[in-house]
This record gives sequence, structure tokens and C-alpha cells, in this order.
Amino acid sequence: MNYETRFAGEAGADVDHDTARRRKRLIIAFAVAALLAVAATITALRFMGSGDTATDQVTQAPVVTVIAPGEQAVDRVVNATGSLAARREMPVGVVGEGGMVARVLVEPGDWVKAGAPLAVIERSVQTQEARALAAQVEVARADARLADAELERAQALVARGFISKADIDRKTATRDAARARVNVALAQLREANARTGRLDIRAPAAGLVLTRNVEPGQVVGPSSGILFRLAKGGQMELLARVSEDDLARVSPGMESRVTPVGSDRTFTGQVWQVSPVIDPQSRLGMARIALNYDKALRPGGFASARIISGSTQSPLLPESAVQSDDEGNYVYIIDQKNMAVRRRVEVGQVSSEGVAITKGLTGREKVVLSAGAFLNPGQKVRPELQKAAR
Repeated sequence: MNYETRFAGEAGADVDHDTARRRKRLIIAFAVAALLAVAATITALRFMGSGDTATDQVTQAPVVTVIAPGEQAVDRVVNATGSLAARREMPVGVVGEGGMVARVLVEPGDWVKAGAPLAVIERSVQTQEARALAAQVEVARADARLADAELERAQALVARGFISKADIDRKTATRDAARARVNVALAQLREANARTGRLDIRAPAAGLVLTRNVEPGQVVGPSSGILFRLAKGGQMELLARVSEDDLARVSPGMESRVTPVGSDRTFTGQVWQVSPVIDPQSRLGMARIALNYDKALRPGGFASARIISGSTQSPLLPESAVQSDDEGNYVYIIDQKNMAVRRRVEVGQVSSEGVAITKGLTGREKVVLSAGAFLNPGQKVRPELQKAAR
């Protein structure tokens, strides 16, 4: 390479370096101009909108739905579960000596009157015994009539001297003995008829037949156990198992709503007895709830109960309005400046209707309905009032 060529190369490099520096200066100048333009725009907007700052803040504040719950009557409810049963169950078995079952007259679900026969026992032998005793009664009556006649004739002959006083006494005794034998025979006949009548298995009181454990041809006796079960008057009850704390708030006469498992029907009952003892193992007590008969109430079935133990006037909020943390339960209310304020509350009865607030609210506050988890104390909001459900 000669001197001229090297000089030309160095000159070209200097030209490229100058061009790059000029380009860099232009970029920096444009960037500074753009920043100045943005700053000028912001300043102009501030001057133009300086009178609407409050309006802009309100426009940017989040919209929250609030509710003024007021106060309403809230039922104090004790929830319990248990088994359905006959209120007065009557087990029926063999009263007499028993025998072979000739007929069964009822089925489970039938209604019977007091004294109605449930099953008939074969009684051919007892019938013949009763006939024999009835015949003995007639024999005794005939002997008594003969003794009366002989005594009357003897008394007529006493005045003529044909019969002594001793003979009259003997015939009087014979007449009395004959009459006594009539009474004995009658008593034996009545006893036989009573034993025969006890062969029939009868209902001790009017009610509903629950179970039947006997069939025709079966030989039964006093040791055969329970053949029928009846619900006296068809009345049912729920044996509700209640926690020890709740049992103290339950008393006879309280209204209850019972819902059997698998059914969408609810039955109204009344607590008629509260257990005086607590199970030491489960710490549960028993509240017995009387129910009128219905086909849907099947003894042995499971059911839940809501016992109404009273009512109180309290604000009632949806569950979404009540928040909780380590410090307890709280809600957000909106003050007069539309600022969110955290308010600690105490909750009472929780039901499908909502959460009763026992302490912390008067019911006149504007309570945030569902956005409390996204708010902070002192945050500006735009409240929209929703009418409280009644």
C-alpha cells in the first residue's frame, strides 16, 4: 500500500466518525424536545382542569354497592338432628295361652280402633270346653229348681206334723248348696269364655299399625314376643339430639320445623319434652318434638329440626357483607364523606336469610354489600344504595 492510499483511508474514517456524532446529537435533541412537549402538555392540562380536581377524583373512585339493613325480627334457632319414632309406641303380643293363628286381620299402615282384633287364634277345643261348662250350668240350675220344690213341699207339711224342723233345715241347706253350685258353674263358664276371648290379639288403643310379625298357621304363645307394633293415635315425634349449650335454650312448647331426609317437605311440630340428663359421652341431650301423622314421617327415619327459641330485633346482612380476620368479624361502612370505614361487629344467628348482627351496628349505616375484601380504610368510593330485603 502506498502513502496516498493510506491517507485516503484515514480521511474516510474521520468522515464516518463525524457523521455518527452529528446523528447522535440530533437524536438527543429530538428526545429533549419531546420531553419538553410532554411537560408543556401536562402543565397546560393542569391549568385547564385545576377547577375540576375533586370531580376527577370522584370519577376515578370505585363504585360499591351498599345497604342500609335497618332492624328486623330475627328468629333465634337451635339446629338439631335425630330419628323419627312413634310418640307412644304400643307393642302387642299374646295375652292368653296362645295357639295356632287362624287369621291376621291387619297390615302395616292400617288404622284400628281400641279393642279391634288384629289376629284370630284357632279355638275349637276352647269352644267345646265352653259348651260343656254351659251344660253343667243347666244341670246345676235343674238341681237348684228341684231343691226349691222339695223345700216348698216340706214347708207345707210342717204344720200338719209330717215333717220335722230338722228335715226343713236339711232341705234348706240342700237348696242353698244347689244354688251355690249354679253360681260355681256360671263362674267356670265365664272364665272359659274370658280365656277364649283372650285368644284374639286385640289393639289396646286406637292407632296406626306400624309392624306385623305373625302369619296364619303360626303357633304363638306368651313367649312369642311382640307380634304387632302400633303408634297410639298415629302420633309421631322426632328424637332431636341437641348440644349441651343449645339444650339450655330449649323448653317445652317451642315451635319447631322438621324436614325428613330425602324430602323437600317441612312439618311443623312442638317440643313437648326436654331430657333432664346429658349423655356424658356425646355431651348431647334429647328434645322430643311432637308431630301429627303424615305418610312422609316414617318411624326410624332421619330428620333435621330447626327449633325456634325466640326472636330479637337485629340488623340482618348477607354473608358477603361480613368479613373476618385474626381480630374477628368486621364490615365496611361508608361515612358522610364517602370514605370506607372498618367497623368491628359481633354476629349472632346465621341462616339462609343472612347473618344477624348482635353488636356493632344500629342498622342505619351504609354497609358495603360485597366489595369489602377489596377496600382499605379511608378509601374514597362511590356508593350505590341497594334496598334491603325484607
